[in-house]
Amino acid sequence: MAARRPLYYVGGNLREMSVAMIDEIVAQVSYQYSLNPSVTLSVDTVNVSPNIGSIDDTRLIAGTTSSSTTSYPNPPNTTTLTNNISRTAQTIASVSPATVTSGFTRPMYWNGSALQVMSDQDIKDTFIYPAALDLALASTGTTQGGTYRIHTDTTLAGHTLVSANPVYEDTRADAALYDTTNETQDQPTTIQSYYLMKIDGSESSYTRPIANLTASDNFQTFAKTDFDTILQEYIRYVVANEAGYQITYDIAATGTGEIRGSGMTDTKLDSQVRRTRFVNANDYRAQDVPAGSPQTIATYYLRINQS
Repeated sequence: MAARRPLYYVGGNLREMSVAMIDEIVAQVSYQYSLNPSVTLSVDTVNVSPNIGSIDDTRLIAGTTSSSTTSYPNPPNTTTLTNNISRTAQTIASVSPATVTSGFTRPMYWNGSALQVMSDQDIKDTFIYPAALDLALASTGTTQGGTYRIHTDTTLAGHTLVSANPVYEDTRADAALYDTTNETQDQPTTIQSYYLMKIDGSESSYTRPIANLTASDNFQTFAKTDFDTILQEYIRYVVANEAGYQITYDIAATGTGEIRGSGMTDTKLDSQVRRTRFVNANDYRAQDVPAGSPQTIATYYLRINQS
């Protein structure tokens, strides 16, 4: 099948829509998806089943304190603590194919010799598939409304915070706290928190096509609410179900798909220093603690995929 040129009323006559008019409807499809996405992400305070991937948070922790009655001992080295974080979950709604509402069937077009009703495939080719492709682009404008990105703060213009709980927090050992021996082994500080944002949509001003009425075999211009409903039903179904247009997300350091928003960096300090303490002539203590400069271990990304 192929994209069609739907008909509309102007000055009491029927005209074929221009490409610009069709593009305005495509933009409205994106807006309708933003109001009720069929593929959603959520964030919990604890780990969930990692159905879109997980992130490692690594940091150095101090070795245990050693003591000797004769001289400063050689204590255990610092070690790396790794916590696997998977707080983000994906849900794909169970969506039925679009249905006819309010007595209308579908838009109409001129086939070269007569008026003809657009088929389901015509509607998808003309309005829905272009919008579905726009939704999965790397950009994060209103035509990606209802899809997601990562941000380093809880506010971002044109976006809605999904949860005050961060997707991921990069932690490192707080070297300033390890100032003596017999320190608590793990003394972390949060370096950066990363949050999930949903992109806001924007309603498009568009020209409504004509449609035939099932009851009278006549036609008239779609009511806006009816046409918006049809557009939303189609895009929700296509994004959740149709091969080539189905959207899914994943979080990983490497992978396919378009990166959405900030990379989430896992860092840790790169060395250690030995702390010693002379208690008395029979008590010498030593402990290796985190020190040095931060190094990037890995950077993880939220990606949007279409397949």
